[in-house]
Amino acid sequence: MLKLDEVPCPVLVTDGAGVILALNRSALQITGRTAEASLGQPLDSLLPLPSRMFLQTHVWPMLLQEGSVREIHLQLFGAQRQRLPVMVNCERRRDGGADTWVWVLFVASERSRFEADLLTARTRAAEAAAAVTEREHFLRTVTNAVPGLVGYWDRDLRCRFANIGYLEWFVRPQEEVIGAELKDLMDAPTLRFSQPYIDAVLQGKPQRFERSQPMADGCGQTCALVNYIPDVGADGRVAGFFVLVIDITQLKEVEGQLRLAASVVENTVEAIMVTDESDVILSVNPAFTAVTGYPAVDVVGRPASLLDAGRHDAAFHAQVRSELAAHGRWKGETWARQRDGNVFLVWRAVTAISGAPGTPGRRVSVFSDITERWRSNERLRHLAFHDPLTDLPNRMLLLERLGQLISQNEREDRCVAVIFLDLDRFKVVNDTMGHAIGDMLLKAVAEDLLALVRHSDTVARLGGDEFVILLDNPTGHDEVETVARRVVAAIGQARAFDGNAVSVGASLGIAMFPQDGCVHEQLIAHADTALYAAKNAGRNGYCFFGNLSDSQKGGQQDKGVVV
Repeated sequence: MLKLDEVPCPVLVTDGAGVILALNRSALQITGRTAEASLGQPLDSLLPLPSRMFLQTHVWPMLLQEGSVREIHLQLFGAQRQRLPVMVNCERRRDGGADTWVWVLFVASERSRFEADLLTARTRAAEAAAAVTEREHFLRTVTNAVPGLVGYWDRDLRCRFANIGYLEWFVRPQEEVIGAELKDLMDAPTLRFSQPYIDAVLQGKPQRFERSQPMADGCGQTCALVNYIPDVGADGRVAGFFVLVIDITQLKEVEGQLRLAASVVENTVEAIMVTDESDVILSVNPAFTAVTGYPAVDVVGRPASLLDAGRHDAAFHAQVRSELAAHGRWKGETWARQRDGNVFLVWRAVTAISGAPGTPGRRVSVFSDITERWRSNERLRHLAFHDPLTDLPNRMLLLERLGQLISQNEREDRCVAVIFLDLDRFKVVNDTMGHAIGDMLLKAVAEDLLALVRHSDTVARLGGDEFVILLDNPTGHDEVETVARRVVAAIGQARAFDGNAVSVGASLGIAMFPQDGCVHEQLIAHADTALYAAKNAGRNGYCFFGNLSDSQKGGQQDKGVVV
């Protein structure tokens, strides 16, 4: 099952009272809230009053009676408190305990983009499946697993192949479809609509279009995404064309199968490789060559291990073989090696196919290159947790690391120092010399701070001229005070940027765990309180929260909490 953050649209999970139990990153982005501010809050808090009333009077009664709702239109407060029209699907989940409700939200642009990506990926999967030239037993097994209609027409427009979905759509048995002419199977209006695309594909030009067409039995219409793929022989002549038809009406109506459909898309993309039970390669499709760089003549008859990048141990390969033996299938991420030696990450699905009586079985591997997606996710994750100017951890990552340090050091009876730092006279530099000089100064300060601490410590930028240093298990106040002196001295040194002399100072507030607090919000607030005391004492210095009087601690608490 996909993790919530892997779903590209907003998803929330509530209990039966509408209290938010979980939500993904997309939901946080669209609402502009943090996870802390959302969890435990009622779903109503995200909705304007009219939508809130509609939810209570119409949606919840339908959910309790039917167990799910589809395509309910509501308004949602966006990040700027604007009202966003959204379409909502919700269904009940029963995991053995109390019922939970999964809410999937679609903003119009996100839904169309997501469905376009979904359909594009399915098209590529079917093209890859159609290219497998193994004998018909294996070809039919693969194409029948494709969630759509797959067929093949020769230049004379006679059907030469149809998967089970195609046969069911025509409502005819295989013997009446194979060999029949297109004009005898398709109604005249649909044939006239399709003729320009047929003419183009027979000239070697792939075609993709949408059409509404009646069912062969006359019972209603279906909206379909149609793909024509030319079958070009080695001589360059178009021998016919493949057809892939995906019923997008069903995708829109059956939202509950969206995750399953997404899983199918991920597992049936670019490359297909067929091996025997000993993992000797029997055949590959053209996409295999495009992905790996190996032409078919160089791999047929050789072991599939030639693609092994050497990054998986024997236990991993044993687990794959065990799952294939027990369940007949395996899927997951693996590292592979291209012909030129380049190592890349693939999503791979392996299916074991039993042979006819007296014949050996086969294994069909379908895989796609997800290296760029993996790199993109890594880049996005880095951007989400780091300050774009200095590349230091941002507030989100700071709180995460501080929470980890508190949990670890609480178990091991160790301490943590939180140093809240604010640059003195930074605003003067920024206002008089410009933001470019100010940015240079901030980056230089970040480099200085990193040079003053250990690799196990953390330096973060909260924004503006505010920084926080986390010292993991210092030996005591003396070590923390030594670091504080070095920070004040390093930041106070004279600098020059683009010929401009720049001089700033630093005021530091220090809070210690566990003496000054046991939760990260409290520690940061107390460090901020100490920072204000350092500024009031004349700036360009530092102050420990534990050294403040009770009146000083109380007077600055509220200011510290909002950091």
